[in-house]
Amino acid sequence: MSESRAFRLNGQGAAEEIAVPDGAPEQPGTGFVWVHLSGKPEEIDAWFERADLDPLAVEALTADETRPRCTVHDGTILLNLRGVNLTPGAEPEDMVSLRTYLSEWLVVTLQRRPLYAVRDVIIESLAGQAAVSPGELIARIALRLADRAEPVVMSLNERIDDLEDQVLEGAGSVRRGDLADVRRMAIVLRRYMAPQRDALTTLEIEETGWLHGPDRSRLREAAERVTRLAEELDAIRDRAQVVHDQIMDMRSEAMNKQMLVLSVVAALFLPLGLITGLLGINVGGIPGAEVGWAFWGVCGLLLVVVAFQLWLFRRMGLIGKR
Repeated sequence: MSESRAFRLNGQGAAEEIAVPDGAPEQPGTGFVWVHLSGKPEEIDAWFERADLDPLAVEALTADETRPRCTVHDGTILLNLRGVNLTPGAEPEDMVSLRTYLSEWLVVTLQRRPLYAVRDVIIESLAGQAAVSPGELIARIALRLADRAEPVVMSLNERIDDLEDQVLEGAGSVRRGDLADVRRMAIVLRRYMAPQRDALTTLEIEETGWLHGPDRSRLREAAERVTRLAEELDAIRDRAQVVHDQIMDMRSEAMNKQMLVLSVVAALFLPLGLITGLLGINVGGIPGAEVGWAFWGVCGLLLVVVAFQLWLFRRMGLIGKR
């Protein structure tokens, strides 16, 4: 379990890294212990077997698929959170889960893939700015998760701004694939942000003796940050739908104009085709059949018909409009 780490926090802002215990650590005299598990699934499963934690907690922590939630069980708290995937080459909306076990003196966090938010908190703790309680630690992690997600949401805002500007310039310059990508990312991120807000709110209001006032204030701040991100994602999704509707309206209008042109052309040639068809039937009595200038006379008649049609269409407003 080379990727796993453990820390002893003295409850006064200092932290030291310790060897990962072979199972559940001993309760310290002051402060609490933070065990951060990361590595191969079989190694993590083996650690939980040696730790002898509650089976319900172990099942929740090692589940294949998790959604943000908060559950209080026998004086401990199970909290699942999600963070954006900032690994190079990965999709940010492919959010990474962080499973957390909280008690009065022990915090166990588990991640399957790297989370920069957890790394930030570790660096901060070892620099002499560690959390003084398990509640503050999880609140700091939740705030860092929101910090890391905010640039991703802001980039989506900028992309939808650009698409709206392109729509104002003309629908032909908007790539529907770009719009679909923005909508997809907003929907996927929103799917986890809303339950994450609910999980943090639940943790804040739970009647747990070792969660103190400052811890609850930090958790409330984290919940509000996640709420704001969820609202931003809702707005992005709605704006993307409006842009899509505008594109469809503009394309429908362009198609209607093209159909109008085709209809006018067909209307122009319909009477001309009727006249030439009548004069071309293979029966006796065709007018002008023996007259040398009859062909030019028919051409002149067709021109007169076309001129009359153009005048009529203009009066009807079918042509000449801008």
